[in-house]
Amino acid sequence: MAARLPLWRRQPSILRVEKPTKLHRARALGYKAKKGYVVVRVRVRRGSGEKARPRSGRRQKALGVEKIKREISKKIIAEERAAKRFPNLRVLNSYLVWEDGMYKWFEVILVDPMLLSSKVKD
Repeated sequence: MAARLPLWRRQPSILRVEKPTKLHRARALGYKAKKGYVVVRVRVRRGSGEKARPRSGRRQKALGVEKIKREISKKIIAEERAAKRFPNLRVLNSYLVWEDGMYKWFEVILVDPMLLSSKVKD
């Protein structure tokens, strides 16, 4: 991973990959090495949520701008970004690949819904 991370940091935040980095984890979550299954690596910035500092009126002693926790996890954020980039595919599952001080990398498994519906008809 030490050799991969400098390359991953330079790559786009959402990148389609040929095969999963953690094959055993992807297979446990439903990935199959066949047509219609796509794996996407998504980079999400670490850290807590952000809240705007109050601009007008009286300034409170405790502004409540730091230590704000997000209501959704980084994993769900990664899945939503992948679904937005590939609107014709559906999210099957995702898993954490690696994290460092600034980013978390998730691999999101996407499936072509047309293949799933044709499979049900047969």
